[in-house]
Amino acid sequence: MTSKDTAAPVATTEGVAEDARTPTLISPPESKTPPTATYKRNQADFAYDRSSEPVDPSALTKALEHFERAGRGQDRPIASPSRKRQRIYGDRFIPNRAGQDLQASYSLLHDDASPATPSRSVKRAPHNELHFQRTEEANRTYSAVLRQELFETSVPQSLPQSLSPSDSAALRGLGRSHTPPTARPSPALPAPNLTPSTPHKNFFNYSGQPTPSRTPSSRHGVNLNAQSDLYSLSPIKLNSQRMLLSPQRTPRAVSKVPYKVLDAPDLADDFYLNLVDWGSQNILGVGLGSCVYMWNSSSGRVTKLCELTDDSVTSVSWIQRGSHLAIGTNRGFVQIWDATTQRRLRTMTGHSGRVGALAWNEHILTSGSRDRSIYHRDVRQPEQWLRKLVGHKQEVCGLKWNNDTMQLASGGNDNKLMVWDKLNAEPTYKWSEHQAAVKAISWSPHQRGLLASGGGTADRTIKFWNTLISSNGPSSTSLAAASSAASASGPGDVDLQTTAPANLIRSLDTGSQVCNLAWSKNSNEIVSTHGYSQNQIIVWKYPSMQQVVSLTGHTYRVLYLAMSPDGQTIVTGAGDETLRFWNCFKKKERSGSLNSTMDKWGVIR
Repeated sequence: MTSKDTAAPVATTEGVAEDARTPTLISPPESKTPPTATYKRNQADFAYDRSSEPVDPSALTKALEHFERAGRGQDRPIASPSRKRQRIYGDRFIPNRAGQDLQASYSLLHDDASPATPSRSVKRAPHNELHFQRTEEANRTYSAVLRQELFETSVPQSLPQSLSPSDSAALRGLGRSHTPPTARPSPALPAPNLTPSTPHKNFFNYSGQPTPSRTPSSRHGVNLNAQSDLYSLSPIKLNSQRMLLSPQRTPRAVSKVPYKVLDAPDLADDFYLNLVDWGSQNILGVGLGSCVYMWNSSSGRVTKLCELTDDSVTSVSWIQRGSHLAIGTNRGFVQIWDATTQRRLRTMTGHSGRVGALAWNEHILTSGSRDRSIYHRDVRQPEQWLRKLVGHKQEVCGLKWNNDTMQLASGGNDNKLMVWDKLNAEPTYKWSEHQAAVKAISWSPHQRGLLASGGGTADRTIKFWNTLISSNGPSSTSLAAASSAASASGPGDVDLQTTAPANLIRSLDTGSQVCNLAWSKNSNEIVSTHGYSQNQIIVWKYPSMQQVVSLTGHTYRVLYLAMSPDGQTIVTGAGDETLRFWNCFKKKERSGSLNSTMDKWGVIR
């Protein structure tokens, strides 16, 4: 049989099964590849049965496709189960940060634990005001100790020197520092630079002192001082130990809930009015619509003093003795009423607009109006007014007399704050530092000539002024005070620019509209009421201006504020038509046995 005859059956179509059998391949000429070997495997497995039926091509195609899909589903080959693969341990570890949770891996959790896995064992810190004060005190103590340990007397202290010389010793760490006071610069020299300089000592050590170059048995002799830092077993210095062991004044707790709430229907929600005043005889006067009511704090009795005809009440103010009440009206009249007999004594004219501010100075009644004018009236004289003051360009909404210095402070809607001496027709000071209406004005009863003023929504600051120095130019005293105040400024303080007047001591940004200010009679503290947007009442410690307490409860702007004659209680009024009474201050402690003995007598026999 020739090769042609041998290849003939391959081309025939007698059976499809013959094509499935692998034919014998013959190596081409001059090739070293051996020919395909014959069947050496188990012939039972690959036996060719010519009597079997032909294979269906479509079924074979489906079977192949099913096998391929099953093979693609496996991402990686399956290891042989006969033996385990040995792990190779190397001396290098290259981490792969892809897909890792860094917070879970490195415990980067916040204080309250992870939101996904809350921890029940975590105790949340109380969010009350007393805890906040204690935390702030602890932070200040730590800062003072750290400054003492690192710098001692080498670096000037960054704490406020003083806004009031009498209160400098009360500040934490300032009285205990050994840093000499900064010398007052001359007017020709710039303000002192308080940037810490590198001390010429090795201050990073354990015992607080550099390693001695000589032993105690040096030529100076043995150090027999038992209080020396060389023999101290404490990690901090002796001065720091004294600071920590000295008795500290605990922050006082102030109730955040008013002890009394009175309904005040028709209490106007008007920023420019002054409708609440507390007299020296413990009687509260309130203007509601066209009526004026009196509330006796001792008996709780409410009395209707008067009702105006075709007019409304815009301001009320008690005389110092508390026997007479002045009432300003929307039509520009000023009425004086006898509170005991409930009788109107006289009606004074002069203003062409509403009278929103009233202030007494003995027998002198000063009124400020929407017509931009201020009138001094002597209630003993038949004349309607004694002196007319013209200085504001818009409505006068704030008036306060200082009986000690005989100075009158006035604030207006023109963002101006003015100070008038006695009955002078021209203002002594005229300041334009506020960026909104100045209604909140208060004189300090503890420091002579100290004035506090507050601005409206666009300003939100409380500014402190010294009215006893010249305003011609910055003096050395004012520059030193301004530099020390700027160095001690906190997050809410406003930096004092070089163009600020010499009288400006400090400016504090409160974050809210300042509606009223009142100094405490018993302690060197000041209370402020606010409007947009938190409607809160804040008690501040002066001169550090640290918050003693923040009171909330009013749902409208706290536009009205008055203080009780004993100085312990304040009353606040708002557009929510409520009057709320708060116990903010303690009773003043009398010093000296003579005063206490005189108080017990009561009446001289």
